[in-house]
Amino acid sequence: MRPARVRGYLTPSDFEKVCRWKSPRALRYIKSNSAARIRSAPKRALATRNERRRLDALLALRGVSVPMASAILMLVDPKRYGVIDIRVWQILHAIGAVTKKPSGVGFAFANWYQFLMILRHLSKTLGVKARDVEGALFVAHNEHQKGRLYRESGT
Repeated sequence: MRPARVRGYLTPSDFEKVCRWKSPRALRYIKSNSAARIRSAPKRALATRNERRRLDALLALRGVSVPMASAILMLVDPKRYGVIDIRVWQILHAIGAVTKKPSGVGFAFANWYQFLMILRHLSKTLGVKARDVEGALFVAHNEHQKGRLYRESGT
């Protein structure tokens, strides 16, 4: 995705690749976005340094949830972003780093931003990319998971 970062936008092909990797179920919704819309939303996201505006620009696309938006940002800039997902959130909840949404689903901006600040703090402390921290948390969850991944739970 480095070319997308340099260009400042994603092509429909780039967008579809991200979708197939992160959440193939969303593909039919993703494909309903026009090429112009697919270019403009990430362009707006990459043009601002405001994280809320960045996320909101991506969420304006049909089929893009907070996890999908985080995947787009991570693929464009793995040094600063990681992918928020159920596994990573559940491990952060298990260690007490986050206290809301123990099930790890239904993320809003506040959840993503908290996750992002945790990743950036750890990446700076450890001298690694945010994506590396997120990847290590993902692996830790896989090694310690008991039972079903998607469990019934409240916020």
